[in-house]
Amino acid sequence: NLSVISITCVVDPALFSCSSIIMASQLGDDDDTSNASSGTPSATLTSDESQSTSETPMTGVVAVEAAQAASGSGEEEENHNNFPISEVVDYSQDENSEAASLELKSKGNDELVKGRYIQAIKFYTQALKYTPTNAIVLSNRAQAYIKVENYGLALVDADAAIQSDPSYAKAYYRKASAHFALHKYKLARKDFRQVCKLKPKDRDARAKLKEVEKSIKEDLFAKAIEAEHLAPLSATYDPNNIHIDPASYEGPNPMGDGSSPSRDMEAEAALFEPGMLPREFVMAAVEHFKNQKLIHKRYVARLLLSCKTYFESLSSLMEISIPSEAPEHDPEAAPRVTVCGDTHGQYYDVLNIFEKNGYPSETNPYLFNGDFVDRGSFSVEVILTFLLFKIHNPHCIYLTRGNHETQNMNRIYGFEGEVKAKFDDPIFKLFLEVFCQLPLAAVIENGIFVTHGGLPVTPGVTLDDIRKVPRGCEPPESGLMSDLLWSDPQPFPGKSPSKRGVGFSFGPDITEAFLNHNNLKTLVRSHEVKEEGYLVEHGGKTITVFSAPNYCDSMGNKGAYIHFDASLEPKFTKYESVWHPEIRPMAYAAGMGGLFA
Repeated sequence: NLSVISITCVVDPALFSCSSIIMASQLGDDDDTSNASSGTPSATLTSDESQSTSETPMTGVVAVEAAQAASGSGEEEENHNNFPISEVVDYSQDENSEAASLELKSKGNDELVKGRYIQAIKFYTQALKYTPTNAIVLSNRAQAYIKVENYGLALVDADAAIQSDPSYAKAYYRKASAHFALHKYKLARKDFRQVCKLKPKDRDARAKLKEVEKSIKEDLFAKAIEAEHLAPLSATYDPNNIHIDPASYEGPNPMGDGSSPSRDMEAEAALFEPGMLPREFVMAAVEHFKNQKLIHKRYVARLLLSCKTYFESLSSLMEISIPSEAPEHDPEAAPRVTVCGDTHGQYYDVLNIFEKNGYPSETNPYLFNGDFVDRGSFSVEVILTFLLFKIHNPHCIYLTRGNHETQNMNRIYGFEGEVKAKFDDPIFKLFLEVFCQLPLAAVIENGIFVTHGGLPVTPGVTLDDIRKVPRGCEPPESGLMSDLLWSDPQPFPGKSPSKRGVGFSFGPDITEAFLNHNNLKTLVRSHEVKEEGYLVEHGGKTITVFSAPNYCDSMGNKGAYIHFDASLEPKFTKYESVWHPEIRPMAYAAGMGGLFA
């Protein structure tokens, strides 16, 4: 009783880093295994445990062709229907199909509640083999996709659920949530209005509709200000007007020597010029953050203003050289650069990296590859630590922008709420100005290209094109900046619409062409949780590194970082998560009534 039906593409992000499905030649369940270091036999692994192999099953999936990406536009349109159509195995004629689906759905629900979203997606995907048009299962999987920021796939599932049952309000709710995350507020409003129509007494739906309408007004106001070319807050914000009460402030101050906060504003401001900030102040601030205390707002304001000016002076592509000397704390090691992926507000895991690998210095430089904030509830401490080291010595740490160094993500995933809770709204606005000036990519020793998301899918893009990408703005929906911040690799050739709803998925041929065209060796990117903390793809040409272990206190993944010495061969170190104070992830995510928490 095996039949095959055609439904909208349903891709498990735990299995693939793409929005389409690799070609398969037969019906049924296929198994495909891959090793975390496949394609790089010369790579070195450092860990307290032996290297493990992760299995990548391809369940219930058969032939599908990769879709050609639709051209982007500035209009707010529903374009997720560009996803390919796939055929999946349908067990709905089996005698026990309903019972099997119900059991798998129940397991998926349990995993969803526990925050194990990838496992939830796997169970829902299995359930859909038995009941492929079940609106509840499709809607639940859409919710899990939203949790892992695969908004494009969430929209696909929500649409399929609506097609199956047009009266199912939760499907419209999921669709609205995905549209809101994609900054498509008018489409989200349309969906929430439909929820309210179907459930007129649902107070939560009406509250969410009000939040969306508020966001639309705020968006229009921001665009009006931009159109009038008004001066940014940094042009008028004066830290000299912020008073420090010596009787109440017990934190470090940059003048040092245990002295009271300086009244010499000019001398204090001079210390926040790049290269002038005393290391003693930086390390004292790190320890202060570790003890769940903050440095004074006046110092934060000076830091942000200085960083904004400094980053503004850089091009969008940084060139990083490997030091000529070994790290001071490890003189037997080869000179190196350490590349880290997403840290997402997991401050105590960042400190663990420094304990293992040494604190940033000119002979021990780091490149943190975006997504410093959001999700984790110590995002303020993470980004302030990075920026303090940057101003202390610009050559000891390098920062690239991630898709979470953006206003809309900060509104949804907690950083905005955290900054306003720990400081205030003007400080948050200064953070946004800094984020808008962050470089988008880096090249290490003329061979390793590093960017947060992925590669541009337009043929012939050069490093000089990337170097000249305009910054000082929120990322557009399409174009070079969008590709660099949002795109993901896929295992088969060509480009496809992204599972995220922004950017594209790019194949090994695109990676090969970009690297060859620019005389580069390897792409290093982040942007995705990996079970072992890293993954090597595209025949060793693409490396994903993710440095937030046990992401959101629920994923169970390891974190990793990479050393690159003069050989430019990656040497991986992976590690487990460490203790942190009992403040849950997303504790400050109040946007949309905590919809995404």
